[in-house]
Amino acid sequence: MIIVDDGAEVRLPIDAQKVIETVIPYALEKLGCPYECEVSVLLADPEEVRRLNRDFRGIDRTTDVLSFPMQEYPAPGDFSAVNEDDPDSFDPDSGELILGDMVLNTSAVIAQAEEYGHSVTRELAFLVLHSLLHLCGYDHEEEQERIQMEDLQEEILKDLHIERKNGGE
Repeated sequence: MIIVDDGAEVRLPIDAQKVIETVIPYALEKLGCPYECEVSVLLADPEEVRRLNRDFRGIDRTTDVLSFPMQEYPAPGDFSAVNEDDPDSFDPDSGELILGDMVLNTSAVIAQAEEYGHSVTRELAFLVLHSLLHLCGYDHEEEQERIQMEDLQEEILKDLHIERKNGGE
């Protein structure tokens, strides 16, 4: 289940829900996730993103996307360590694995699409995918991790035909 809460005053000029609901299930399938999953997505304004970044990460500035994973993985995308008996890992009503929350700054989505010369669809898809990979244990702190994450992002977006100069708008 994908829960999208559009709390942003700055509206995206596309069907954000459709993009989100396309990227997340495909990426989870590509990663070989054996579970039905729950992901919460908040579309927010820069001030809200800044507040959350400050309150939860101790960084008092806005950013384009925040990821709050609920699971820990022995390796990126390795779902084998998910404890099926842990009541905090699965939604008691749906039985879905709770991956976590992502917060997307709608103003940044629009500005970065313009800055990088591609569509708002492409930028939103990229940020949703980037955040989802964080929710699945991927990171980019080390050079090898960064390369792995970037390669996977490009591969998935290419599979979805959401490439840099072809955003599907």
